[in-house]
Amino acid sequence: MTTMTEATVREFKMPDVGEGLTEAEILKWYVQPGDTVTDGQVVCEVETAKAAVELPIPYDGVVRELHFPEGTTVDVGTAIIAVDLGGGTAAAAPAPAAEPQAATEAATEAVKEEPKAAGSGRQPVLVGYGVAASSTKRRPRKGAEVPHQEPVAAAQALQSELNGHGSAPAAQSARPLAKPPVRKLAKDLGVDLATVTPTGPDGIITREDVHAAVAPPAPAAEPVPQAAPVAAPAAPAPLVTFDTARETRIPVKGVRKATAAAMVGSAFTAPHVTEFVTVDVTRTMKLVEELKEDKEFAGLRVNPLLLISKALLVAIKRNPEVNASWDEAAQEIVQKHYVNLGIAAATPRGLIVPNIKDAQAKTLPQLAEALGELVSTAREGKTTPAAMQGGTVTITNVGVFGVDTGTPILNPGESAILAVGAIKLQPWVHKGKVKPRQVTTLALSFDHRLVDGELGSKVLADVAAILEQPKRLITWA
Repeated sequence: MTTMTEATVREFKMPDVGEGLTEAEILKWYVQPGDTVTDGQVVCEVETAKAAVELPIPYDGVVRELHFPEGTTVDVGTAIIAVDLGGGTAAAAPAPAAEPQAATEAATEAVKEEPKAAGSGRQPVLVGYGVAASSTKRRPRKGAEVPHQEPVAAAQALQSELNGHGSAPAAQSARPLAKPPVRKLAKDLGVDLATVTPTGPDGIITREDVHAAVAPPAPAAEPVPQAAPVAAPAAPAPLVTFDTARETRIPVKGVRKATAAAMVGSAFTAPHVTEFVTVDVTRTMKLVEELKEDKEFAGLRVNPLLLISKALLVAIKRNPEVNASWDEAAQEIVQKHYVNLGIAAATPRGLIVPNIKDAQAKTLPQLAEALGELVSTAREGKTTPAAMQGGTVTITNVGVFGVDTGTPILNPGESAILAVGAIKLQPWVHKGKVKPRQVTTLALSFDHRLVDGELGSKVLADVAAILEQPKRLITWA
């Protein structure tokens, strides 16, 4: 009877699903040990600092072990699930000494599967995950190289390389082992990874190794006089206690943690200025009702936000300097000739700001369709990290909560954000008489490094003018 070897077990590691993020929380497992899985099957849902995404497994086999329970935050590159490609469910027994050749052959066959998977043409299904056509390939191993090793040692070495961190010969080790975030840190600090001494498992360079490479050498310790008194132990830090019956503590992580960091960074980096205007939007509300009956908008969501978005896009077209970003490193203002319109969305996992790419080029029906998809996807918690990248300006609709207006904080890297207050029936002077009219208050926050008071005022005034007289969507477009 053939004994199952460890070479048939593949470890699936936590991928980078968010363009450089270093960790993700396992929200839910969809499989359990003993379940059969196929290539492309979703096995778990994880939450990064940007979004919740589902992870498909790239193997066919039987789940052998789940390395982490739900609710655990795991570093990118850490194995989270083991799959037995041979179909076994129990731990494989070690090969007896009389059968070393069988273990070596099994490990060699597993290695042969590696180039087959890389060339199978399977496309990535997640940002930063999957096998790309341009990814680095391992050099093919010559069949004559394995017999020169001890059989059991050869099998272990081959299996270690299958896990992505094997010990290759010095001639083949052209690149030090390190996770993408560590490589970026080394690049930012100007450290050559080839000169860094690794301390991580299997020779992987850690963040601490990089920092140690740039840290100044510690001064030589001076000999302690024999008569020096022994320092008294430091007093233990007082324990933080709270009333569990009257208080609840919620760990800050995932989307909420990232949002908090981004807002603090934005508030203390970009000098904010906020301006306000109250406007009669009665004609806009009438146009909304008319568009709902238009066959061009059949099946689409038509609401005030649609026309407010279009009004902002027209205002940006009339004042293109507002659509820019600040490059601190180059000390340059980057003018954007496209508008990626962000829409702030409250979700159960926190505030996210997905954006509509090239919103300035969309017709009104196309904009309505894009807004509908954006909102429904956010509510389902399926917004991808890519959908939240590259925004230029944002709209936040606080009016849905019955709030008149606010002073919104800029989304990091953007130049302006428009807050829309509640639309209410209020007394308003119209044609010389006080009448009930649909009125709202708009607030525009902008980065005063990029946008001076005159430019910001023009943009806000244009938006208000369009909402008061929506026919300007035609005359100004």
